[in-house]
Amino acid sequence: MADCVLTLIAAPAAAGALDRGLLAAAHALAQLGARVGPADWLDPGIACDLPFGELDPDQADAAVRAALGDAAIDAIAQDAGGRRKRLLVADMESTIIANEMLEELADFLGLREMVAEITRQAMNDEIDFAGALKQRVALLKDLPETVLATAGAQIRVNPGAAELVATMRANGARTALVSGGFHVYTRRIRDELGFDLEVANALEVADGRLTGMVREPIVARAAKLQTLTRLAAELGIPLSATLAVGDGANDLPMIEAAGLGVAYHGKPAVARRARARIDHADLRALLYAQGYRRDEIVTGPG
Repeated sequence: MADCVLTLIAAPAAAGALDRGLLAAAHALAQLGARVGPADWLDPGIACDLPFGELDPDQADAAVRAALGDAAIDAIAQDAGGRRKRLLVADMESTIIANEMLEELADFLGLREMVAEITRQAMNDEIDFAGALKQRVALLKDLPETVLATAGAQIRVNPGAAELVATMRANGARTALVSGGFHVYTRRIRDELGFDLEVANALEVADGRLTGMVREPIVARAAKLQTLTRLAAELGIPLSATLAVGDGANDLPMIEAAGLGVAYHGKPAVARRARARIDHADLRALLYAQGYRRDEIVTGPG
């Protein structure tokens, strides 16, 4: 009996290519001596499981990605047991939402490109995150507090985010939003999507204007990892029963510690190190990776 499973998920525009991708993946596994079982379609044309045995999941993962080439299909190989996780810890910006909110705020000052470049360097592990956060927030000094709400109106929730949170909660998982961004936005997304809790930074405001300071301690990579481990301990579950997802370097420690750690459209430094990657599909891919079928996915906040 197969003890591992490969999940293939097509990007929405590549649904017709999954049949060919499945054949390529099965051939790649067989070439390495794996026992390959019959495909199990989780969502016809979109996602399927391919059980296999007698091959390490990491080796399977690398071989299948090479076989898929440029196809817009994601592949996650893992042990078949314990796939459904009991804790979700998710980054917010460029993961649950499409935006980087510091860039949205900087746009009001004509500084979007400058702030975006600092963000890029921090998220690709080229510069220290906490220092980069302070540097970017300092540029916002004297910006009217009212702009926070104006920028918030630009938030775009990524496809599949609501389904991810709702489905996991409906199946008894706890869900946490952990961000190096700001409470003013994580609170909104927590309430909108139904996360159980949120952890983020706080901007200082005085006399109706931003001071250019962020309150200590700063939520960065250590705090994200600590949140994952603390919540797992509170739930009495091993880290193997957790799922962590993010795109930036400050997400790497929690991604590497979680039972299923996923770089979601990750920055290059993150995608290279993460055990699992979603480069093409939307956030529903994290449900398929746990073995959820289309008719099990909950479409609204749980």
